[in-house]
Amino acid sequence: MRSKKFLKAEQGTLVWDTPGLLAGVDEAGRGPLAGPVVAAAVILDELNPIKGLADSKTLTALRREKLYDEIRARALCCSVAEASVDEIDRLNILQATLLAMRRAVEGLRLKPAKVLVDGNRLPPLNVLAEAVVKGDSKVPAISAASILAKVHRDRWCQAFHQEYPQYGFDGHKGYGTAQHMAALRLHGACPQHRKSFAPVAQVLR
Repeated sequence: MRSKKFLKAEQGTLVWDTPGLLAGVDEAGRGPLAGPVVAAAVILDELNPIKGLADSKTLTALRREKLYDEIRARALCCSVAEASVDEIDRLNILQATLLAMRRAVEGLRLKPAKVLVDGNRLPPLNVLAEAVVKGDSKVPAISAASILAKVHRDRWCQAFHQEYPQYGFDGHKGYGTAQHMAALRLHGACPQHRKSFAPVAQVLR
């Protein structure tokens, strides 16, 4: 997607000022008690628009899956990256999230002129970047990135459920639900639990 000119948010429109390719970046999995944090970067093709892009949290799982395939097929390029549980425990979740975002941007086949990142924090990048609060509902490229990251992480949870079905990762996706907390107390932590997160650390005491 080629960026245009940025106008003030209160005008109700977001337009961008840097000529060249525009990448959107978002993450999934900051809150769960287990698994990697995932980030995605997407450069959309303005000549091949994708209908229905929105914040992944507002879409059904089926709609996210369909859009995931469409984004992968029709975007100019996209990249999905992770920061591992070990990195989350060693760096903290914020720094691990920024690391995953940086890896996603660096994994793009094309170099963007500007990167728009959902939220209010930026990873260290060697390209012009801007944080956009609630960008996943304002900027199509960020919406696309949110969908890729969410679907990738949900698929990881489905696969991990096959290895550790007693925790129910296919349902709660790693979040601290009552079912998940009961499984943690009963079975203890598995290798993919984030030991630096308080609910997990309490079980390990």
